[in-house]
Amino acid sequence: MHSIVYTGRLLSRAIWNGITNYTTTSAEASVSRKREPHLVHAVCGFPKDFTQAILKKGQFGDDAWFHALSKTTDVIGVADGVGGWRNYGIDPGEFSSFLMKTCERLVCSGRLKNVLPATLLARSYYELLESKQPILGSSTACVIVLNRETCQVYTANIGDSGFVIVRHGEVVHRSEEQQHYFNTPFQLSLPPPGRSGLVLSDSPDAADTSSFPVEDGDVILLATDGVFDNVPQQLLVTEMTKLQGEKDPCKIQGVANSIAWMARNLAFDSTFMSPFAESARHNGIEAVGGKPDDITVLLATVAI
Repeated sequence: MHSIVYTGRLLSRAIWNGITNYTTTSAEASVSRKREPHLVHAVCGFPKDFTQAILKKGQFGDDAWFHALSKTTDVIGVADGVGGWRNYGIDPGEFSSFLMKTCERLVCSGRLKNVLPATLLARSYYELLESKQPILGSSTACVIVLNRETCQVYTANIGDSGFVIVRHGEVVHRSEEQQHYFNTPFQLSLPPPGRSGLVLSDSPDAADTSSFPVEDGDVILLATDGVFDNVPQQLLVTEMTKLQGEKDPCKIQGVANSIAWMARNLAFDSTFMSPFAESARHNGIEAVGGKPDDITVLLATVAI
């Protein structure tokens, strides 16, 4: 019974984290937005290990996320700190959190004339490298920018976090994973001194970028691999289709919660043939079941 109550409390706090973020950012934007195109969004997520979880704003375990506004853009992003660093006494969440907080600050500062996601990720990463107190670790990342003046979306993805955009029940855009080899995604890194040759470290220039127009009612899912490794695409599309044209943040929050909870349950289902297990088999590795991981779901609809 204790574990049920504890899990329920963490679920409530995770949901509340997303709701309070929406309330704050929407209030700030309500005066200037009027009828401009914008994103109506919600966030939900879970740390991999509930028992050691310390929930922080903008984080779920080693995952981090942000939403920010400039005069002409809505920007959302996720990052997934590589958990293996914990074996060396390094907190993987610090790297991903720094990346996302810096992206948020850069957007909100208004100093960037053209907010493009690849530039944003690069600026954030180079600030991390130049930090007086080194933040060691590595992370995947994905950032999406909606230009409210042109209804054009710009994306940058490095690694195996990513996005899916659904329109009238069909996937119209989706990011592609970047992997060096199985379960080893591209990543931005800062290794300890003298270890640079032993650690995978990709340049921000390696990010996969794209741009395309969006329409009123399009549904955008931005998530870390804890979602994509455990939830088949068709299940995601089924949930996302419920939000076609939806502008009620409470309903968007409900579906975000549903996707995150689905990913969490499937991650710990030892008999489920998850997308991760299928990928392992394609690489000659016998596997079945989900892949326990931190989970971050940032769900949005385009409102015009």
